[in-house]
Amino acid sequence: MRQLLIQSIITFFLAAPMAGQILTDSNLPIVIINTDGGVNIPDEPKVLATMKIIDRGPGLRNYVSDQNNTAYLNYNGRIGIEIRGSSSQESPKKNYGFTTRLADDVSNNNVSLLGMPKENDWILGGMVFDTALVRDYYCHNLSRQMGNYASRAVYCEVIINNDYKGLYFLQEKLKSDDNRIDVMKIGVADNSMPDLTGGYITKADKRTGGDEPAWIMYSFQNSIVEYIHELPKPEDATTTQTSYIRNEFFKLESAAGNNDVSVINGYPALIDVPSFIDYFIVNEFASNPDAYQYSTFFHKDRNGKLRAGPVWDLDLSFGNDLFQWSFDRSKTYLWYFEDYYYNNGSKFWRDLFHNNLFRCYLSKRWNELLQPGNPLSKDFRETFLDQTVAEISEAVGREYLRWGKTGSHAERIASIKSFMDAREAWITANIGSYTACSNVSVPQLVITKIMYHPEVSTQFPDDDQTEFLEIRNTGTTTVNLSGVYFNGTGFVYQFPANATLAPGLCVILASNATVFQSKYGFAPFGQYTRHLSNSGEPLLLCDAFGNVIDFVMYSDQSPWPDADGNGNYLELAGLTLDNSLPESWIASGAVITSAAAPSVETEFTLYPNPAGDVLNISAATDISGVSIYDLTGNHLIYMQCQGSRCMVNLSRLTPGTYIVRIFTARGSNAKKIVKE
Repeated sequence: MRQLLIQSIITFFLAAPMAGQILTDSNLPIVIINTDGGVNIPDEPKVLATMKIIDRGPGLRNYVSDQNNTAYLNYNGRIGIEIRGSSSQESPKKNYGFTTRLADDVSNNNVSLLGMPKENDWILGGMVFDTALVRDYYCHNLSRQMGNYASRAVYCEVIINNDYKGLYFLQEKLKSDDNRIDVMKIGVADNSMPDLTGGYITKADKRTGGDEPAWIMYSFQNSIVEYIHELPKPEDATTTQTSYIRNEFFKLESAAGNNDVSVINGYPALIDVPSFIDYFIVNEFASNPDAYQYSTFFHKDRNGKLRAGPVWDLDLSFGNDLFQWSFDRSKTYLWYFEDYYYNNGSKFWRDLFHNNLFRCYLSKRWNELLQPGNPLSKDFRETFLDQTVAEISEAVGREYLRWGKTGSHAERIASIKSFMDAREAWITANIGSYTACSNVSVPQLVITKIMYHPEVSTQFPDDDQTEFLEIRNTGTTTVNLSGVYFNGTGFVYQFPANATLAPGLCVILASNATVFQSKYGFAPFGQYTRHLSNSGEPLLLCDAFGNVIDFVMYSDQSPWPDADGNGNYLELAGLTLDNSLPESWIASGAVITSAAAPSVETEFTLYPNPAGDVLNISAATDISGVSIYDLTGNHLIYMQCQGSRCMVNLSRLTPGTYIVRIFTARGSNAKKIVKE
């Protein structure tokens, strides 16, 4: 009799997830998906479907009966949808990836879903291994609270083909986009410098879909770590591109392994140190056993440093693991880059941690984040968890019933909080001191002019090409600019090694050095990559380790002065003023002259001129690179040089007049040539 009762209970719980539940209304958005013909959703390829998202707005209830009421539909259109994930596909509850499409079922449809920026690639994450249903959501938000991009997500309840599927979050798929991973999209033709330098999105991960890894690296225990292209796509990556980005990782491995802290050619010159530190902190605080080995993303913009992140896939964290497969790895008392029994990722992670200077900055950042009001402080994190639980608690009951989950959700949340307390204590006790890097002196460099949205004209019809920034040394000593760079993505510039700036002087950086010289009559010091935002963005000038030198978050909105496409630029009204405040700036239309940018131009000689298929260049100092442009500013040729002489092949240029710009540690200069 007892055996029959046990079998009946097992049968009930196995059958319950298959029966489905009826959802009539929710405090969360409701996503309703119906595949064409009611077909099942496969792993791949995507099948066509119609999706409706019911969302009346914050604080209002949503009703399934409103699925035909356009006033309450956040989205009503076509999608292509498939199952996604690797281990998660073993679960009866699935994760899904979908693309929003136009009515033709082929063209992508960039839309804003539930307040997130417009795009067409999205994910419905089912949190299939996390019975607390908060771990991934918390970690992504933690990373954003720390100032990094991480996938945005909104909780919702999902019905597919009239079957209630439970609680999900609708989130952004990681991809290149101005509002996601903000790097340039590298193309198949981008195989020479500087285009070859980016942008890339790369991950250390398991193979999926039969893709071969682009390259492999090894952990400190000599286990294999496989690296896979995300951008470019594996099938689009050229041999030259794979070789370039692979070499960046191996240069990092060499520099970290040799404790090379040189700001010219050590690891600080190769990587965005703050992004690696924040990646460490999120994954170590979460005790993520898959950290560094799987779902570990990196990205690199054109001419930019290698950056760690965004964080991804942290449902196995804060004491949670694949218990059904006898894994129990998420602990409070070890480092996950050197877990001797399981995953530990590429060797450079461990070597970075054991570099005294990197570890000092890691400790400094960790202790900063623990301060009251900061993202890792106990009050801050528990308030966020409590708010999240309040938002999803109603849906959690339906989720548990739908998928036969037992136990107390409140107890699971309490367990996560206790784990966080213990983890904080262990890391604080073991991370080491930050005394040596607590008061780092930074140069007195100040951003003093910002031309973010130039006025267009007949002569200069492309406003992006005439942007510029001015940076002034307001100190009393000459500044060595080696390693100084703009932190973040979307706007890229790193000063050349051994460039200097005397006290009181300034440099101008231009969006297009050739066009700038044509408009203003003198050469800028350097040329940055990509463009300033016309609506405003943060400009964070840092030293090689990420110590902030200057920070301005300008805007085209009041109270900032009006310099938005009207011929004016933002100018700091006085060098003693705080340039982080909008009232410290004026809108200026004053002409920029070479007297305002006293960087020394490097003399060089071109011969022969007119030239045939070969152009010789000779300079008074070492040349790092040569670029050739047409008279409209289009970049045609770039080549790296070594020494004070360089020879450029012009055979692919048609006869005409061109501009040749050389780049040196002292700056750059340009001259015209005629190609016969």
